Amino acid sequence: MAHTPLTLTGARVVTADGTHEGWVRVEHGRVAELGTGEPGGPGAGDRHDVGGRLVVPGLVDTHIHGGAGHAFPEADPEGVREIVAFNRRAGVTSLVGGLVAATPESTLRQVSALAELCDSGELAGIYLEGPFIARSKCGAHDPDLLRDPDTSEFDAWLKAGRGHVRMITVAPELPGALDLIGAARSCGVVAAVGHTEASYEQTLAAIEAGATVATHIYNAMRPLNHRDPGPIAAVLGDERVTVELILDNVHVHPGAARLVFDAAGPGRVSLVTDAMSATGLGDGEYTLGDLRVRVRGGEARLVENGAIASSTIVLPQAVRNAVAVGVPVDRAVHSASSVPAAALGLSGTGRIEVGGHADLVVLEEDLSVSEVMYRGDWISDSSAP
Repeated sequence: MAHTPLTLTGARVVTADGTHEGWVRVEHGRVAELGTGEPGGPGAGDRHDVGGRLVVPGLVDTHIHGGAGHAFPEADPEGVREIVAFNRRAGVTSLVGGLVAATPESTLRQVSALAELCDSGELAGIYLEGPFIARSKCGAHDPDLLRDPDTSEFDAWLKAGRGHVRMITVAPELPGALDLIGAARSCGVVAAVGHTEASYEQTLAAIEAGATVATHIYNAMRPLNHRDPGPIAAVLGDERVTVELILDNVHVHPGAARLVFDAAGPGRVSLVTDAMSATGLGDGEYTLGDLRVRVRGGEARLVENGAIASSTIVLPQAVRNAVAVGVPVDRAVHSASSVPAAALGLSGTGRIEVGGHADLVVLEEDLSVSEVMYRGDWISDSSAP
């Protein structure tokens, strides 16, 4: 890690309160100072002129299953490191490793292995998307591996995760769901509602029990109807809920995506990729958990039934897609950085602020990634697929 102070000058810096022309000083892997005009004084150190480009926080993907030919459920340390390195080069500096429905024994093994990578700082946490989800809305999860919420099984995962389990998705209508959500809340794990047939009332009950995230809104979720509003209206209408959105223009139509931004308001839309192992690679056949997935034209679907199976984008593309539907740049950036970080309680990341980690991304005018800094060091060969 570099310890010599470095000041990024000539920048348009996206902070929590807007975009400001000025500079960012980095020292010991953290943001030491922010300012406008020309930096001065003996502490400025080396300077790096970014030429008027945007400097934004390193992006944070809290719902991702893999990339670069590897998947988190494989629980292979070297494979996970390749997923992380691939994303960091693309400007995604914090990842929460996402697991899918598996047997109790496999889930314990996976959680334990990913916890080691959280200990070493490679991952920001662990996310369990299954197995406590509805069979009728299983998406790309094996329906034979789904089961009703079980707090004893959940407790075993917590023990194996050693404090690194950050979030779990639960279908509110399942027997024991509210107890599971309450248990998660009591131990600091975020409960998300998703993969669900829940009614409007059942979803509100889950929120009252402590659920604070909606898993990839619209997808694998009972649809919105004016007489039967279901979970979509419930989560959009409650300010306590952060709403995940997969904005790859496959999972959600751009018009429906803009509706989510308008209905939720600032600070509540979290852009996620739900990306799988094929991300960064070409078309072909891959696996998600134990299920076969075929990718054509970048679109991933299950071989067996044609259901959409994760995405193949990296988070900066979701930011560009958000801007394309009319979302202001700073809000789109926050939706891929500070919003997901806050939703999962990830400290020191997702924001450019004094004392925070120096995870910074320099964007071109077209919002493509030009340079990436992680913990105060530049990452070479930065690129955003």
